[in-house]
Amino acid sequence: MQTTISTTSTVRAGDSLILLLDDNGTLPSGVFSKEEADFVKKELKAERKTIVINQYKRIVIVYQPDYKKDSTRLLEACRKAGDSFLSGINKHKLSKVVIQDLAGNSASTLAVAEGMALGNYQFLKYKKDKKKEQNDLHEISIKSRSVKDHHVQDLQHVVDAVCKARTLVNEPLSGLSATQLANEFVKLGKEAKFKVQVFGKSRIKALKMGGLLAVNKGSIAPPSFTVMEYKPRNAKNKKPFVLIGKGVVYDTGGLSLKPTPNSMDYMKSDMAGAAAVGCAMYAIAKSKLPVHVIALVPATDNRPGGEAYTPGDVITMMSGHTVEVLNTDAEGRMILADALHFAKKYKPELVMDFATLTGAAAMAVGPYGIVCMGTAGEKMRARLRESGEAVYERLAEFPYWDEYDDLIRSDIADMKNIGGPIAGAITAGKFLQRYTDYPWMHFDIAGPSFVHSNSSYRGKNGTGVAVRLLVDFFKKL
Repeated sequence: MQTTISTTSTVRAGDSLILLLDDNGTLPSGVFSKEEADFVKKELKAERKTIVINQYKRIVIVYQPDYKKDSTRLLEACRKAGDSFLSGINKHKLSKVVIQDLAGNSASTLAVAEGMALGNYQFLKYKKDKKKEQNDLHEISIKSRSVKDHHVQDLQHVVDAVCKARTLVNEPLSGLSATQLANEFVKLGKEAKFKVQVFGKSRIKALKMGGLLAVNKGSIAPPSFTVMEYKPRNAKNKKPFVLIGKGVVYDTGGLSLKPTPNSMDYMKSDMAGAAAVGCAMYAIAKSKLPVHVIALVPATDNRPGGEAYTPGDVITMMSGHTVEVLNTDAEGRMILADALHFAKKYKPELVMDFATLTGAAAMAVGPYGIVCMGTAGEKMRARLRESGEAVYERLAEFPYWDEYDDLIRSDIADMKNIGGPIAGAITAGKFLQRYTDYPWMHFDIAGPSFVHSNSSYRGKNGTGVAVRLLVDFFKKL
């Protein structure tokens, strides 16, 4: 069930409330009895930031954010607080809750609503008793003098986009082939009004996308290549921004087979980059942001079938470069390389690719941030870091020294597809750079894209990471 966020000018007597207090802890009149008010004041004096009052027909949650924190930490604390309120709200089977902003702080109020809405996400498609397990909360209303309707509409679009991305990541291969992923993007385009074009296998062959075709050789299902474009008349940029998402809908590792426990069993999530860029396009278009954006998604599964490409093969890419394949499990860079070369036709302002590319990135920063690197100028990288901090999808920029190029040199081809045991995330990025001639940034989301235990409002399993980062980046342009 979708969680709807709205504004309201009134609070009805039976509405359950979340009261966001100011620094002074001023309580509204008419909400509490004298005994309840005295209890809340006593708790606040003891520096308890969250107090729950059960008034039988409704609950009232009192929350006083720590406004002394810097904005990044304050907003993240508010998101986490919003998520933490859900257990009580759903336990009491409340379908609606009103957030009353008593501090006049729109940012923290919206952050609480965001945390609640994202934390309320569920993936119940394959559950027999969906209705029994479904959360009761489906409406969050905001009463605030500083939060406007357009703030809430923009937040709703972002929340919807993140939840759509999570659902795509959570969907198993049995329900999401490369063709079906492309069809989902077509649906998003129709709903949000952006153009979507899907290339089938014959067109991919005509374009000589050797990397995508090689990875697809072991599969019984065809690959797809999806081109999405949003170009409003009032676009501020003359040259488009291009987003590229890795769309490996399932990765066995190919002939370089992965172990099953804690590895292959979660590889339905290897298309999280594709979900991120497609669903970011949805939010950008729904919010009518004045920016020209294109998204490209090369998609296939990677299997060890009878025609599978093998370690030792030399593949000719769309660019004409040759690649010596030493590990068929380094397949993401093979399909991204063709998309990066394809992006040259747009003469882009900036290209950003998002991929669950390396275990090295996940080991380096865990689920707490996104590994990135690239050739974009410092001004653009600073803007991306700022957006990462704002939505708490923080960027860890890795060094990009020339010496790393030596690690992917091949004796028999232009390059090899792995760089050895050291700096795996960086050598993957160095491989991708060979296919660019424009400002470019690479984001390795292997760590935060799929989490195995509950992570506050990010939930469990697919997180939809990078959607919020991208929307914030384009809004601030």
